[in-house]
Amino acid sequence: MKRAALAILAAIAILPAQAQDKYPSKPINMLVPFAAGGSSDVIARLVGEEMAQVLGQRIVMENMGGAGGATALTRAARAEPDGYTIVIGNSGTNAASYTIYNDLKYTPADFVPVGLVAKTSPMIALKLDFPAKDLKEFLAYAKANPGKLSLGHAGVGSSNYLICRNFLKASGLDVALVSYRGAGPALNDLMGGQIDGVCDAATSLSGAVQGNKVKALVVATPQRLPSLPDVPTSVEAGLPAFQAQGWNAIFAPKGTPQPVIDKLNQALRTALSSEKLHARFKELSSVLPEKDEMSPEFVAKMVPAEIEKYKVLLSDAK
Repeated sequence: MKRAALAILAAIAILPAQAQDKYPSKPINMLVPFAAGGSSDVIARLVGEEMAQVLGQRIVMENMGGAGGATALTRAARAEPDGYTIVIGNSGTNAASYTIYNDLKYTPADFVPVGLVAKTSPMIALKLDFPAKDLKEFLAYAKANPGKLSLGHAGVGSSNYLICRNFLKASGLDVALVSYRGAGPALNDLMGGQIDGVCDAATSLSGAVQGNKVKALVVATPQRLPSLPDVPTSVEAGLPAFQAQGWNAIFAPKGTPQPVIDKLNQALRTALSSEKLHARFKELSSVLPEKDEMSPEFVAKMVPAEIEKYKVLLSDAK
């Protein structure tokens, strides 16, 4: 009897390891903290599709807008740490939000990184009929009409909100910031003329700019983007202080087994080596991370530095 009991206990003890060996045995849920159509959503879908082919299981996207991404991050933090719930985060959701919100239900320690997915290029775009043909004219118009212009973003705490804050700090403008549940709804309102402009990443704006549906004003990068060669950099346009770079990374709940993290990271690395993905990233002005930046260790060191950076930028946000 004792031998039988010991055998049963031994079998139970190795079940978790066996489960990890078989991971994934069912579809994986990837939470996207914003409405469909924004840069995080676009990047998540592209990378998720490639990762799914490597893992042999579907990666199901679930868009959860609200509170600048905090709604989705709260759910991710509370999810079972078994590798079947992951979340795509960015500089807003996983860095700036800790300064902006006092009542978050999670902390940086509630997540373990899988790896960096992409680096993005911040941009300001205007509605097509806005009466300014370049940044110099826009700044003059905005200064002559303080508080009357509006810039949309994906919610307070989102990476797009940070683009707005960077832009206003660099320009000294008095402009109303309009919060949406994602970059997609903000862009739709811009194309409909309900707002004057948006702060967003080129990843989600490229199609609208190339399709002549919105007017790209400036990009906050050192060099012009190959996919949008006519859009001036902030230095060229006369606002060199407007420099920023966004990022997206995948996170899992704290306690997710290391073998599962390793398997997800390997799938991510394989996905980011896809020629198909390279071509789409180039079209969308998204930048692939370097190989060392894809590691969980790199993201684990990057996040605290980003949190400190946004404490300075957002010192008057509360």
